[in-house]
Amino acid sequence: MKEAQIRGFEERDRTALRELFGQAGEGSPTQSLWGDKESEADVYLNPYMDSEPGSLFVAVVDGMLVGYLTGCLDGSRFPSESDRMRAVIAKHRLMFRRKPAAFFVRSMVDMAVTTIRRQPTAGEVEDPRWPAHLHINVLPQERSGGVGQALMDRWLNRLRETDSPGCYLQTLTENSRAVRFFERVGFTKFGRTPLVPGLRYQDRRVHQQTMVWSP
Repeated sequence: MKEAQIRGFEERDRTALRELFGQAGEGSPTQSLWGDKESEADVYLNPYMDSEPGSLFVAVVDGMLVGYLTGCLDGSRFPSESDRMRAVIAKHRLMFRRKPAAFFVRSMVDMAVTTIRRQPTAGEVEDPRWPAHLHINVLPQERSGGVGQALMDRWLNRLRETDSPGCYLQTLTENSRAVRFFERVGFTKFGRTPLVPGLRYQDRRVHQQTMVWSP
């Protein structure tokens, strides 16, 4: 198996990255969120290409993109996930489309239930100890070939070079493979594991696992 080349994002990567976004989550609990990849990319990929291109790295094998890592050095200067979600719901009229609407209605029901029960729900981390965050995606067939490790090494080096105090990421407790991978590269579990509103995997509710890293 050829070793992946890790390099920074270039404008010519946009189309290939968008295609990769639709493939890289296959087989994971977050393979599909509300069932519309175009609008999902508007939340979890496109803003990073537009606003944090210097913190976006791609993995290339034989000229083909096989993985990527989107990062943000300071979440307080980046649109929040909830703001991005609201903008996407309006832009793509998701509440008027059957599958996305079902997801968001289910999300509201989940949030109402957790509020009644006084339970936490998933959300971003706002803590000066870990201002940076990341998302990583690798094609299923490349997950055992060191691509994820190489992308994470590049990102952690960037954090050290910029004197970042720390970084967090969020995965799912049910995604045990991802949790083990992040622990191997130096992240540790942090906080509670609240319900992720609306999301289901194999017809079961899933829970957010926050993990943190400090240099």
